[in-house]
Amino acid sequence: MRDLLRRRPLTVLLLSAVVALTLGLAVGVALMRETAPGEDSPEAGFARDMLVHHSQAVDMGMTEFRNGGDEVARGFGYDIAMTQQAQRGMMETWLSDWGLSPTGSEPAMKWMDGEMSLQNGLMPGMATKEDLDRLRAATGRDADVLFTQLMIAHHQGGVHMADAILKRTDDPRVTSLAQAMKDGQRSEIQDLEAQLTRLQSAAS
Repeated sequence: MRDLLRRRPLTVLLLSAVVALTLGLAVGVALMRETAPGEDSPEAGFARDMLVHHSQAVDMGMTEFRNGGDEVARGFGYDIAMTQQAQRGMMETWLSDWGLSPTGSEPAMKWMDGEMSLQNGLMPGMATKEDLDRLRAATGRDADVLFTQLMIAHHQGGVHMADAILKRTDDPRVTSLAQAMKDGQRSEIQDLEAQLTRLQSAAS
């Protein structure tokens, strides 16, 4: 009985700590939601549009990995797919943390205030359905060359979108990832251009 009485203060203390932690987390989430980017914010628009943009890059990268003939190009496709899939996960987490859905009611690119317009209904750099059909049907060197050409344009569009959000946000998570996207894709554009030259030279 004495042991039980001695343990009760410790039990009460532990329960109090758990309750305090739970309340603290709840308050923290509520405060974060109050100060988080809203439904029509540039941050939400960027995240939603870039989810779509990245999804196409993942598709193209894995198509090249499956169908390409050049080992370096196939490896490049795989690396791009894995990188952009990981970044998609980060942006999905933002939207969840902000209490927003992955899709919104605003038209694509509206958050850019007319800085860039859709081209044939597509965001900057995105491949058309016809381009994707050709890529999926291609094999070997043809797939390598087409993938590289499409991904150069895709990355150029991604860099423009990253530049646009960097002008419009001070959210630390958004600026950090957008800068990483910009730097990484600019570097990859140079590598892809060199790869395209190599592939085309080998075919001639």
